[in-house]
Amino acid sequence: MYGTERAGGNNGIRQPDAPVSDAWLRRVADEAGRGAGGVPPELLGGFLRVLADAAATGRLPSDAELDAVRRNGGRAAELGVGAGNAVQLYLSAAWRLWREIPPTAHFRDAGTTANAAEAVMRAVDLAVAGLADGYTAARRDLVRHEETLRRELIEDLLRGDGDAGGLVARAEPFGMDLGRPHQVALAAPDGRPARVDAVPASLERTVVRGVGDRDVLVATKDGRIVVIAPAGIGAGSLGDLLHRELTRTGRPTGWRVAVGRAHPGSYGIARSYEEAREALTTAGRLQLPAQVLRAEDMLVYRVLLRDQPAITDLVQTVAVPLAGARGGAAPLLDTLEAYFATGCVVAGTARQLHLSVRAVSYRLERIAELTGHDPADPAQRFTLHAAVLGARLLGWPGRDLPPGDAG
Repeated sequence: MYGTERAGGNNGIRQPDAPVSDAWLRRVADEAGRGAGGVPPELLGGFLRVLADAAATGRLPSDAELDAVRRNGGRAAELGVGAGNAVQLYLSAAWRLWREIPPTAHFRDAGTTANAAEAVMRAVDLAVAGLADGYTAARRDLVRHEETLRRELIEDLLRGDGDAGGLVARAEPFGMDLGRPHQVALAAPDGRPARVDAVPASLERTVVRGVGDRDVLVATKDGRIVVIAPAGIGAGSLGDLLHRELTRTGRPTGWRVAVGRAHPGSYGIARSYEEAREALTTAGRLQLPAQVLRAEDMLVYRVLLRDQPAITDLVQTVAVPLAGARGGAAPLLDTLEAYFATGCVVAGTARQLHLSVRAVSYRLERIAELTGHDPADPAQRFTLHAAVLGARLLGWPGRDLPPGDAG
């Protein structure tokens, strides 16, 4: 409650000789509604009669009347009326009524006129405060409800197991046209946990500006930031956009962003999400240096993982013999990775590993001896590269290899 101070008397204002005309109040309300930008005049409720009473008798609004104003503030929020327009409705109604006070309230002198004006202004002040209170409470409830619906929609879209027709209908209020192709981007802190619950609002504004389309949803899931955006912006561009914004806002460095391919329909969003998630997982297992990943660039790794018994046999046959070297297999695997990453240039490999060219050349020779595959021979290079990738994907030599194909 507002602790409203009620008038003890009529402040020298005479009681009205005749009741206030309903037709007059309706006309003032209609004019105020139009003046406030087309706001429904019904949102005034009994406010004008309260003001007429204040002008005629000095009576301030009762608690019940202020409760009614608060409820009308809530109705304004539910109808989508702007807060400024709702307040303007009440203020416009107040000055119009005061300007047209009929001869039902008689003011004997300037003093009684001032008392009446004060009573009206205090009534307006209390009513506007109540209106704003009701409006704010209703908007808060609406935002919470909308956020719940949004979160549930994103969860169902990412799972891809909901009713397609229902998802289309639920997505429309958020400006999403599920008939269009969409792509999903995932952003995750690389190597250490981070709070991401406060990120989506700023990221959503950035993506909308970059994409030029409001058909965007941003949320968090499993400690990662999820962005659902329409196709039309390149996967690399979307990934670069997110990575740049995460870095710019002072969030922890080392963010990695993966972008799935664009697919049509609601189930296409779930498919793109799975591609992005798989790209992040694979990049982590391979310790890839790239901070922005595209699902289409990761397809070769999916091929390797799809037949695990075959890749296990390849690693067992080609890479495991490297364990016989002094220092184990890890330094030689690192050498092969750097060698392939630099385009098979020995000098570039030496610089990347901070070794001498002679040391790198010795390691490459030792690899050829142990595996029977020469890294310098183009015909044998692919087998070695696939074995190195397979070893990283399977976590070897850090952990034991899974059983190979017994057949």
